Amino acid sequence: MEPTTAPLSGRRAQAARNDQRILEAAREVFTADPAAPIAAVAQLAGVGIAALYRRYASKDQLLQRLASDGLGRYLAAAEAALADGGDPWEAFAAFLHRSLDAGAGSLTVRLAGSFTATDELRGQARTAFALTQRLLERTKAAGALRPDVEAGDVALLLEQLQAVRVGEPQRSRQLRHRYLAMVLDALHLPAAAPLPGPPPTPEELRRRYDG
Repeated sequence: MEPTTAPLSGRRAQAARNDQRILEAAREVFTADPAAPIAAVAQLAGVGIAALYRRYASKDQLLQRLASDGLGRYLAAAEAALADGGDPWEAFAAFLHRSLDAGAGSLTVRLAGSFTATDELRGQARTAFALTQRLLERTKAAGALRPDVEAGDVALLLEQLQAVRVGEPQRSRQLRHRYLAMVLDALHLPAAAPLPGPPPTPEELRRRYDG
């Protein structure tokens, strides 16, 4: 019999719920307006500004946590794809769809260079790059992916797709997946003509966070 996880106490459970509301509100507020004050996050989350500051001492700290949360979602999607023992192309395509729904790239589009990148965030980014490269190599080995696509290409493609916004969230999501379907058709061409120029390097991607 598997051990059960003890439920959080009332106060800790409430704190966890508040933290989740704060992160969801921060994602919505700052992707819409990177210059928005932290008070706008508290208002949307339905928590007091004092409660927010007890959890995050500054906007910079909140943005760091938000970026870490986004990278964590991306890592989970990549790990799930690598653990999938089925068709490599289907696993790769599902990974991109999950990453898109998880918001991968959305924060970079709006917030790169607007907060301090920590060593922890850089470590997460390196892990994400490595896992993406492993997934690409597996898909290429199956003959299902053009050979000149690299991890940096995936990062920038997701950023471009996340930039699709038409006002209504559900319609924006529909359009993002519409264009992802087009991108997947282009990626699923192993014999296509070579792409112009080299892919972005990790240094080029990281440099944008230096402001």
